[in-house]
Amino acid sequence: MKGVWKKYREGILYLLFGGLTTLLNWLVYALLVTGLSVDITAANAIAWVIAVLFAFVTNKRYVFRSEKTEKKALIREIGSFFAARVLSGMIEVVGPTLLMGIGLSQPLFGIPGFLAKLTVSVVVVLLNYLFSKWFIFKK
Repeated sequence: MKGVWKKYREGILYLLFGGLTTLLNWLVYALLVTGLSVDITAANAIAWVIAVLFAFVTNKRYVFRSEKTEKKALIREIGSFFAARVLSGMIEVVGPTLLMGIGLSQPLFGIPGFLAKLTVSVVVVLLNYLFSKWFIFKK
């Protein structure tokens, strides 16, 4: 069991904290919309920022074990983390539309709705992991 943990620790923790990040996003959104009557667009933006901050801290500390503490390095890490999340968020928004071919005169791939959404979600998780591992928290 220790060998499996040692070999897959990073991936397991990435998925665990990713799930917790999603849960936090939903909970903050629900609290803001239902408990505080915040506009849904504002609530979604606030929930996203809080979730990305949580993801940054957990990825830095537990998943990728980045030990950089100097101000310049921290600013670079958090800036590149948010930039990567904005990029992957844009892919999340336009990806299913492109895969389904909605609004295009010629469908690119013609993939059904939920399958397109699932495909894009998997791609986004992988991209976020690779951005974090290779660029943001590189050793």
